[in-house]
Order: sequence, then C-alpha cells, then structure tokens
Amino acid sequence: MPAGRHCQPTLFRLLSIALLGVGLSEFSIADTVSFRRDVMTVLSKAGCNAGACHGNGSGKGGFKLSLRGQNPEFDYHWLTREADGRRIDRLHPDRSLALLKPLGKVPHQGGARFREGSLEHRILRDWITSGAAGPISEPTLTSLEAVPTSALLLEPEESVQVVVIARFSDGSRRGVTSLATYEVSNLLADVSRDGRVSRRNFGDATVIARYLDRQVPVRVTFVPARPGFVWSDPSENNFIDRFVFAKLQQLRVNPSELSDDHVFVRRAFLDALGVLPTATEAREFCEDTSPDKRERLIEALLQRPEFADHWALKWSDVLRNEEKVLDPKGVEVFHAWIRQSMADGKPLDRFVRELIRAEGSSYENPPTNYWRANRSPTVRGETTARLFLGARLQCAKCHNHPFDRWTQDDYYSWAAVFARVDYEIVENKRKDKLDKNEFNGEQIIQISDGGAVRDPRNGEVVWPKLLGDRQLGPGSYHDRLTPLAVWLTSAENRLFAKSLANFIWYHLLGHGIVEPIDDFRATNPPSHPELLDALADCLVESGFDLRHVVATIMRSRVYQLSAIPNETNEDDDRNFSRAIVHRLPAEKLLDAQTQVLDAPVSFNGYPRGLRAGQLPGIEKVRIRDEPPAPGDRFLRTFGKPERLLACECERSNETTLSQAFMLIGGDVNELLERADNRIARLAASPNTNAEIVNELCWTALSRAPTTEELDGTLRYLDETSPMFETKEQQALARLAAQFNLLPPPDDRRSRLQDVAWALLNSKEFIFRH
Repeated sequence: MPAGRHCQPTLFRLLSIALLGVGLSEFSIADTVSFRRDVMTVLSKAGCNAGACHGNGSGKGGFKLSLRGQNPEFDYHWLTREADGRRIDRLHPDRSLALLKPLGKVPHQGGARFREGSLEHRILRDWITSGAAGPISEPTLTSLEAVPTSALLLEPEESVQVVVIARFSDGSRRGVTSLATYEVSNLLADVSRDGRVSRRNFGDATVIARYLDRQVPVRVTFVPARPGFVWSDPSENNFIDRFVFAKLQQLRVNPSELSDDHVFVRRAFLDALGVLPTATEAREFCEDTSPDKRERLIEALLQRPEFADHWALKWSDVLRNEEKVLDPKGVEVFHAWIRQSMADGKPLDRFVRELIRAEGSSYENPPTNYWRANRSPTVRGETTARLFLGARLQCAKCHNHPFDRWTQDDYYSWAAVFARVDYEIVENKRKDKLDKNEFNGEQIIQISDGGAVRDPRNGEVVWPKLLGDRQLGPGSYHDRLTPLAVWLTSAENRLFAKSLANFIWYHLLGHGIVEPIDDFRATNPPSHPELLDALADCLVESGFDLRHVVATIMRSRVYQLSAIPNETNEDDDRNFSRAIVHRLPAEKLLDAQTQVLDAPVSFNGYPRGLRAGQLPGIEKVRIRDEPPAPGDRFLRTFGKPERLLACECERSNETTLSQAFMLIGGDVNELLERADNRIARLAASPNTNAEIVNELCWTALSRAPTTEELDGTLRYLDETSPMFETKEQQALARLAAQFNLLPPPDDRRSRLQDVAWALLNSKEFIFRH
C-alpha cells in the first residue's frame, strides 16, 4: 500500500496537539459552566435525555427531559422548578437529586450514570454550586467538526482518537471531545466515552460524534495486514470499476473473478427483465465466441418489452399502487401509465414532474393516483422526501430528527407545501362501510384555495418551505406543486439525482451505495461517495435516461463479477467485491417456475397467461370475497409487499418455513402434473433422456448439466437400470413404495417430473447469483 494511504494513531496525536497549539482549548472545569453548552451535554452523555430514559415522551419516574436535549428551557424548568425544585439544592449541592441519582447514591432505575469526580459530576456540581443559572443568551453552535473525518488503519494498528471541535456564532472554537457523545454504526468497532475508536473486527464502521444539536460522522476502516497480499489488478470496463477497485485495493481485498457466461446471461435476464433466458437464448449466448457479446446482450435486453414490465413493477411498489385506496381501475390505469413511461424511455425527471403536478380524474389522468394514495399533507411530504430525496422525515414529526439535520420546523414547513392538494370524491362504492381508508370510485384531484398546516406545538399556520431550501413566496399561494416539481427535479438538486441513482444501483447489485436506500444523511454515509457522485452525474448528463444508467452499470466489471469468493473477500458484503447472492423476489421466482414448466399460473381477477411481474396491483379480488388463487398465495408467501409504505423495506426476501413447504409440496405439484406442460411434451417426445435432461438444465439453470449430474439423472430415468443399489437405498425404496411415493418403473413422465421438481428446488434456481 502506498505511503500515506493509511493513518497511524501517532499522526492523530500530533494533529490533536497542533490543533490545541493554535488556540483551540479543550473544555476545562475552570471555565464558567454554561447550562446550554455544558450541562445539556452532560445530560446527553449520561444518556439521561435518551428516548429510553427521561427523554421519553412521558418521561420516567416523574422526571421528564426533551429528547436528546432539543429544548434547554424545557429541561431547565424540569430540573429546577418541577417537584418543588427538589432536584437541585443550591445550599447543599452534594444533596441534590440531580447528582445523587446518576451517581447511584440513592435508588435510580437507570443505575449509576457516571462516577464521582468524573468530568460529568464536576460540571453538574459546579453548575449547582455557582447558582444553577439557566440557559442565557450566548453564542450558538454553528458547526461541529471531527478530526480525522475518516481513517484507514492497517493491522496491527487497531484504534484511533477522534477529536471534536465546536464552532460558535461569535467565531470562537472549543474542543469538546470530552463532552461529545459517541455512537458506532455496527459491531465492527467500539468507541469509548472520550472518543477513542477500537477495532472489534475488520471492515468499515461509522462513528457519530454528537454535541448539542449537531452531529458529525467519522468513517473508520480497519484493514487486515494480509502478509504477502498482491493486488490482482483486474481490468476496468468503466468508471464504476475504477472507484470500486480503488477502495478494494485500499482494503487489501481482491475482487472475485469474472462470472461464467451461463451465470452472466441468467443474471442479466433476471435483473433487466425479471425473466429467465430461454434454453435457446442461453445456449446461443454461451456458444458465441465474440468478445463483445455481453455488451450486445445488454443492449438487446434493454429494448425488450419485459424491461418496461420489470421497472413498472419496481415503481408500482414504492408508489403504493394497491387496490384498497386506489381501487382496481385506478391501479390498472396507474400501472399502465407507469409501464408506458418506462417503455417510452420517458426521462425520470419528467416522470417525477408529471407525478408531482398531476391534477384531474384519477381514471383519466393516471399520475394523479400518486396523490390519491397519499392523503394528508404530512404523508405526502414524508413520501415525496423518501422517494425522491432519500430523506426519512418521520422522526421529525414529533421531535427534531435524532440522526439527521431535519427539525420539526423543517417537517411542518415541508408538509405545508402539500396542504392544498384536495379531492372531489365523485363516487365511493366501498365494500367495507366501516373502513374509512377504502375507496372504490373515481376521484378528482385538485388544488384548492384553502388548506394549511398548523404547527402542533403552538397551533400557528406554517408557511410552506422547500425541504432544506427556500421558503415559497406569495406567488405560490395557490399552486405550490409547480415550483416544487421544478425544484425537486432540477439537475442542480443533487439529492434527487443521487437518490434515483442509488435506487437503480440497488436493483441491479442487490445492495445500495447508501443503505437503506432511502436514508441519505450525514450520519449514514455512502460506502463509495465518489461512485455515487459519478452515477448521479451519469444520470443527469444522460437526460435522466433510465436505460442509459442501467446499461452503464451492467457493462461494468463490478456488475459482472462472480459470486464465488476468494480468500480475501469472503467476509465482504458492502464493497461490491463479488456478486451478492439473494433469493429471487416473489414475482421472479414464480415466473421462473412457470417458464421452466411452461405452465401459466392463475391470479384472481386477471386473465390466464399474465406473468406475476406484469400484475398491476396486489389484490384485485379481496381474500374475504374469494379464496386466493395459486399465484396469489405464492406471491404473498414469498414476500410481495402490500404497498402500504413507500419503501423498499416492505418487500421481504427472507426465507421462511412456509416457503419451504410451498416449494416442496405446494401448488408447484399441480404445475408439474399438468397434461399440457413442458414435462408432458418432453416425455412424449422421441428425444433421448440425455437430450431431455440437457434441455431442462438449459431451461432452468441456463447451462448444460455436469457429467456427474447427467449420469446420476440418467440412472434415475433409465427404466432398465436399478434405481437403488445399496441395501440402505433398497430399504428406503420399499418404505417409499408402501406410501406410493415412487413412480412406476416404466413411467417416464413421472420420473421427469421428479427431475424438474429437483431443479426447481435447487439453490442454483431459487437464488440470484
């Protein structure tokens, strides 16, 4: 590794000394104790104002503080005035409950929070001794810095000291390392109360340093020495590889080899289209010897109609396209508009502008269903911020966001932008008269002249303000959506471009550069910030062209890497050194099964032959009105989201026991036994067993069977060879025969069904790799 690419702790000690030497002083108990700057930080550092303690909305033990110290005046009142002021004893400071309880000298449910003589104890005691003055007018905190901003430590180095610097409105600076509160993002590191970060395991960890209402992240990377490590120096296809490989080289991690052709063709079809390649398509690709065949395949896939189906499904998920609120007709027209937008190559900025500015009939102007699904100003604000800015605002509804910059003022002024979206309910033939959230009938989405958001803290009307930006002027009194749409989708709005780029990356690589993908904040930094910037630039410069960005990612060597780990990357799951293996989502898995068997599955309310990936909604026919069809049961069991949240997190790719039972003995058996499926045709064909096995493997796995697989399967299919050779196998055969679990020895079709069943239940089939 080149000199200077990793940081020694000695360097940080020298840097800390240098900072102190230019006039930056660490807090000293000799300083005048300030309630706002010192006492409040003690309450945070001791955890007193955390949500699990007195910062809870209802407080604890009759004592209440503002969450994470957001309201010093409120906290001062509770410390000195509530309960007849018994928590503070100015005449006898050491008898104050505010000291005795956190010291553990009197019963305290939270236990001892600090030691006698500690900095926290001395600050509180000196504050009480000096008269327990309240939060006076004094310079406010304007910024918080941490040194270093990031660190890469090569084994045997295993710890680094973080130095925290506060800047105030009067221009002064102050070292607050001892007063700051520290948290770590994962279990790879520990952080002490004074900001020393120590390794528990190798990898990336983000440490959050918090002081008063500001917080700053520090990325710390622990790298194993790996004596004898040699960088493999893989070739680069585009800028994606350059950024990813640069970090891997720093981490002393070699990427996996390039994926085999049969793996790549299967992955490319599933990721771009949501379907498997046919046996012919897979075989032709693998037999092609042209050096540019992968690039040609990518270009061909992006022009196929299934591409629009696939991305319409992804957008329908997060745009909450479901029947309860939108009704079946609304779902179908909304899905058709989304799909047509994807098919036409509509720029994503225009796609979002049309959603935001939509007015009129929910049937005649489909994008109005975005507003129909989000029915209050606060929900509209939360959804829009989450989808298109990567900001989770929910916490700021009740209190300033504990991990982000958003305040309650930001939350309600942003919600006010959406306050004048209104509805004319033309008709509502809801089936459940008691369910106020069900709608069945046309609605007109319109902009009203009234409608406002009131701040629940004071009841005052809030003026609309773009999130983290400017206040909307008087000219937007009626139409607030037009300036919103223009600002939101502007090429200068980096959060918009980054959020969309991360959304696309996640659906192709299986893991976001920012993860979760809708949680952009300083305290949740991207794993590859330069890569995310470059992808956002790629999106903007292409005119927000989805296909262009998808093609760019799929052309990269990073996308085409094998999932097989090497000795350096077997523990890596964040740096894209190998393909991420995950179970196929519900729709892809079901469509793959029906494609292999050539046996369409049914869905209630839809014509036979429609693929799962083409379904507009969730439940066209309510379960209470009609039992779910086989396809509906499968999708529900395998985690298709109900679309009640505008969040990828609603979809589940977890494996469950119910899924195992369904794969082993569920409706798949009915598909296997159909008289007109692929298995029946192959069994009746003049093809040899070897030819049939070869065809099934290419259809299900996009490859030929191995010699071992072919030999074993042919022995099973061969009518004249003994199926069971050992005594143990023969005993199992007799037992199975008693329960009619074995096919007749001359039943070719039954045996082929078993082969197909085994393929459909193989890990290679069920997982994307």
